Amino acid sequence: MAESMIPVIAIVGRPNVGKSTLFNRLTRTRSALVADRPGITRDRQYGFAEHAGRRFVVVDTGGLGEVPEGADILATGIEEQSLRAVAEADAIIWLVDGRAGLTTGDERLADALRRSGKPLHVVVNKTENLDPALACAEFHALGLGATAAISATHGHGIADMLDEILEGLPGSAGEAVEDTSGLPIAVIGRPNVGKSTLVNRMLGEDRMLTSDLPGTTRDSIAVPFTRRGRHYVLIDTAGIRRRGRVTDPVEKASVARSMQAMDRARVVIAVLDGSEGVTEQDVSLLGLAAQSGKSLIIAINKWDGLEPAQRERVHGQVERRLAFVDYACVQYISALHGTGVGKLFDLLDAIGASQQTVVRPAALTRILEDAVEQHAPPLVRGRRIKLRYAHIGGHDPLRIIIHGNQTEKAPESYRRYLSTRFRERLELVGTPVVVEFKRGENPYKGKKTARKAGRKKAKRKVRTNRRR
Repeated sequence: MAESMIPVIAIVGRPNVGKSTLFNRLTRTRSALVADRPGITRDRQYGFAEHAGRRFVVVDTGGLGEVPEGADILATGIEEQSLRAVAEADAIIWLVDGRAGLTTGDERLADALRRSGKPLHVVVNKTENLDPALACAEFHALGLGATAAISATHGHGIADMLDEILEGLPGSAGEAVEDTSGLPIAVIGRPNVGKSTLVNRMLGEDRMLTSDLPGTTRDSIAVPFTRRGRHYVLIDTAGIRRRGRVTDPVEKASVARSMQAMDRARVVIAVLDGSEGVTEQDVSLLGLAAQSGKSLIIAINKWDGLEPAQRERVHGQVERRLAFVDYACVQYISALHGTGVGKLFDLLDAIGASQQTVVRPAALTRILEDAVEQHAPPLVRGRRIKLRYAHIGGHDPLRIIIHGNQTEKAPESYRRYLSTRFRERLELVGTPVVVEFKRGENPYKGKKTARKAGRKKAKRKVRTNRRR
C-alpha cells in the first residue's frame, strides 16, 4: 500500500470571520451552518475537497481568540476543539477579517499558531470591494510571511490560495494511488459495530484486537491478503463516534485518519449495527463516504440475532434514510458467525469490474441522448440547455464529462438524474457516477471534421484523375 496520504487542512480564526463560509466553498456543500453572529460552529466539521486534481480533507473549527460574553465554559470547549484540529492538520488556514483589520485577538492567536510548528497561511477574507494589497498590509506586521486576499462568499482568490497551500504538501492527486498488492478496502463505522470482527472474519484469522469496549482500534491498519487467487488490502479504521461524546485526544484524531483511509481505498465497507438500526451517526458517516466518491457497500451487522419485526424495521430505515446513497450495495451479515460475509467478496469483485469500465464516447453519447429524450433539461430564460456529447474523464470515481451549451445553468437535480441513468445503463455495481458539465464544442469534433475533409479531398483527387 502506498504511504501517500491525503493532506488535512484546518481552518482556524476568530469568531465570525467566515470560516464556515470558506469550508462550504471548498467542499462545495452546505454542511457547515452559517450565520452573521459568532459562536455558531461549536465542534469540528470535516469534509473532502478537491482543487486542480488534488484531494484534501478540510476541517472547519469554532472561533479562537475571543470568548463570547456569557459563554465562558462553552467557549473553552470550542477553543479546545480548534486546537485539536490544529494538532491533527498538515497545514493551517488562519482566516482573518479584512474589514475589521488586525485586532489584539489576532496578535494573541499569532503567537499560539506560530508555536504549533505547522505550515501556516494567513488568509484575509471579506476583501470584496477592497484593495487586496491594502487589506493585507497590516497583517504583514505579524511576521508570518505572505498573505492571500480572498472573498469566501464570492469565491474570489480561492484558487490562488489553494495553489500556494497545496504546493508544499504531499498527498493525493485526484486519482487513487495505484496499488499493485490488491484492491484497497476501507472498513468504517461507529465504535463497537463489529468492524474488527468483520475484518478478522474476512481474513480468516484473529488479526485485529476485538472487545466489547468501544475505541479498541485507535488507528487505521492496512492488511494485504489473498482469497481464491484475488488480492485485497483491508484497512480497519478507528470507530467514529458523535463528536460531542469524544473527549480522548487520541480518539479526536480518528475522524481525519478514517477519512484518509477512505481516500486511500477504492471501496468503502460501512458497517452498521442492525440491533440499533440506522442512527444519525450512521447517516453522517455515510454522507462522508458518499462525498469521498468511493464505491460503497453497506454491511448491516448482527443480523442473525434480530427478530422478524426488527428486521422489517431496519429494512424500512435503510429504504427511507439511505436513499441518498442509492448506488450502494446493501448486505445483511453476521461478522461473528460468518453469515453473508462470503457474499461481500462477490460484491467486491463485481465492484472491481465496474471500476474498470471502459465505454466508447459514441456509446456514452447514445445513453445521454436517450436520457435527454426521456427527460429534457429545463428551459433557462426560454432557451433549452443543449447537451451534445459525453466521454469518460477518469475513474475512482467514474467521471463522465458532458459537453454542451449553457451547461453551467443545469440544476443539481438534473445532474443527479443523468448520473442515475448512466449508472443503470452501464450496469455498475456499488459505484457512483460523477457527471461534470463542460461548456463548449465537442472535443472530438475537429478530429472528425479533419477526417471528413481528408476523405473529400481524396474523392476530388480520384475524380480529377478520372477526367484525365
